[in-house]
Amino acid sequence: MDLFEQLPGALLPWYDAGHRDLPWRRDREPYHVWLSEIMLQQTRVEAVRGYYARFLAALPDIPALAAADPDVLHKLWEGLGYYARVRNLQRAAQVILEQHQGQFPADYDAVRALPGIGDYTAGAVCSICFGLPTPAVDGNVLRLAARVADCADPITDPRVKKAVAARLRAVYPAGRCGDFTQSLMELGATLCGPNAAPQCALCPCRGFCLGRARGTAAALPVKAPKRARRDEEMTVFLLWCGERVAVARRPGRGLLAGLWSFPNVPGKLEVQQALDQAAAWGVRPTDVVSIAEKEHIFTHVRWQQRGYTIRCAREGGRFVWADRRQVEEELALPTAFRQFWTG
Repeated sequence: MDLFEQLPGALLPWYDAGHRDLPWRRDREPYHVWLSEIMLQQTRVEAVRGYYARFLAALPDIPALAAADPDVLHKLWEGLGYYARVRNLQRAAQVILEQHQGQFPADYDAVRALPGIGDYTAGAVCSICFGLPTPAVDGNVLRLAARVADCADPITDPRVKKAVAARLRAVYPAGRCGDFTQSLMELGATLCGPNAAPQCALCPCRGFCLGRARGTAAALPVKAPKRARRDEEMTVFLLWCGERVAVARRPGRGLLAGLWSFPNVPGKLEVQQALDQAAAWGVRPTDVVSIAEKEHIFTHVRWQQRGYTIRCAREGGRFVWADRRQVEEELALPTAFRQFWTG
């Protein structure tokens, strides 16, 4: 018997007996499940709850998402990061309207073909919403699998992920595919979660988990070394003219593409250099109000930022000049720039 064959019998009763009450588990509407899974990528559950509710209140269905103004979309996503996710959400919604008559497709290959949807999200949606035996294998599930099987193969190796998915697919219980997917997610996020010792004494898999039996669970999973982040220096400008501040749209490609930002240039400028740069933009700087040092970490890049708040005598440059209400309520400013905002 494959070790994984024991998982459904152990996990489903445990899941049924009590699991986290998450808003996206209260129905099996594909739009809701899809949205939650995209939001949860690289983001903690508690952080997502509020975003999920606000997003659905503003864009309650796929047609509303497809037709949303990009600035509204980015504002709803502001602070979640990885903004390509929400742009792909909208593109996928448009494809669903154009190619699937507005109905979320119930076929794995069709779901997988939608923009921004990978193996994990397609597996989650198809198993939870349509009862298909399609595993959703992410870091939580890979950690659980590595410990149960006492496997020291790096879970960052795509071949390992593929092998785990194949083993799980073979044991999906007919009629309870969605619950099995969610029980794997639940265990991998709680008792067998990240950044903490596994709670083996409480785990429903304790009777057959090889990692527990051999004392290796706490050392698993194994990951390949991460690629080192590169550091980039930047100077950020909060240019105030009266009650309005300068903002600029970022280029359509690259990091934080298409989002709003405060004017910025590469490198950390000294005070006089910053004043000279502001003057070159034609805003007639009068005095420096404050200087702040910040940093923001992306997956492969760390921005080391110096921010200058400068009063100006005119609204020059190729900037949009926004008041406080617009900055706070309308413009999507990524956290990298929002952290300089004091209003």
